[in-house]
Amino acid sequence: MLITSLSVSAAEITDMRDRNVTVPDNVTSIIGINSGTLRLLVYLQATDLLIGIEEMFARGGRPYTFAHPELLKLPTIGLRGNDPEAIAALNPEVIFTTYMNESRIADNMQNKTGSAVVCIDYGDLDNNIKTFFAALRLMGEVLNKEDRVEEVITFFEDTIKDLDDRTKNNKSKETVYVGGVSQRGSHGIDSTEPDYAPFAFVNANNVASSVEAEHAYIDPEQLLIWNADKIFIDYNGYNLVMEDFKNKPVLKLMKAVRNDELYFVLPYNWYTTNYGTVLANAYYIGKVLYPDSFADIDPGKKADEIYEFLVGKPVYDEMIQLYGPFGKAALE
Repeated sequence: MLITSLSVSAAEITDMRDRNVTVPDNVTSIIGINSGTLRLLVYLQATDLLIGIEEMFARGGRPYTFAHPELLKLPTIGLRGNDPEAIAALNPEVIFTTYMNESRIADNMQNKTGSAVVCIDYGDLDNNIKTFFAALRLMGEVLNKEDRVEEVITFFEDTIKDLDDRTKNNKSKETVYVGGVSQRGSHGIDSTEPDYAPFAFVNANNVASSVEAEHAYIDPEQLLIWNADKIFIDYNGYNLVMEDFKNKPVLKLMKAVRNDELYFVLPYNWYTTNYGTVLANAYYIGKVLYPDSFADIDPGKKADEIYEFLVGKPVYDEMIQLYGPFGKAALE
């Protein structure tokens, strides 16, 4: 990821597909395509350089579009940035893209648009957090935003450490489960993540953690066997979860249901992981599981602190208007 000066006005970078790409020294116009790219550009405070957005963002509804409604007025470049002609018409100097796993695809996009295409890997906040940080650093080098990159990386490191410090010596004995988690759409109580990051950050005892899958669909009978003490429900799957309880009354025998221990969390699987919402959910879950360790935390205010740092504005109110607030869930 070293940048080598080619001339007064250009530099060569090596992107995350090991492609050598020539970019301007001072980039003035950009586009982000594919899952999560626009989010990272907002994190890096590069919205003033954006000249187009993918059509799917025109309807808004995400923390970064709540914070930057001006983005919704930009020209669109295809549903998922898959229209080279629309991109070429805007003539961006640089196109950032995630999930472009073959160099030939990136080369083809570059040839069709005449713009420098820089491939990054989105990573995650768990085993691939170094990949996430490497992507930020590469983007920061291209955009001359190295200082902001280090601020963002430090923010994530410090926040994850704070969550761990509050819980590592006081691990909750209560078991937990999260249902209604989105994956290419909304799903019911059976839809979960065995390595649900907000649980991991607060050292929660996730009953599904033994399942070897990134995303899993759990048989209702297994949910009864696990019989979690507390169940968290992703707002995106709320209606389907309610249908599950209605159509499968046996689920109401679960301890969490009988003891009124159902809680709402905000959805974060939408065009890949929304890292800010992951952290906001973790603080709320921590508050539920360890009230003493999180006595100083108001989950809504903490969510606003996270959103304000990452996307530039406190947008928890907009999020709860769209989905609903952190709090207990009642069966209809």
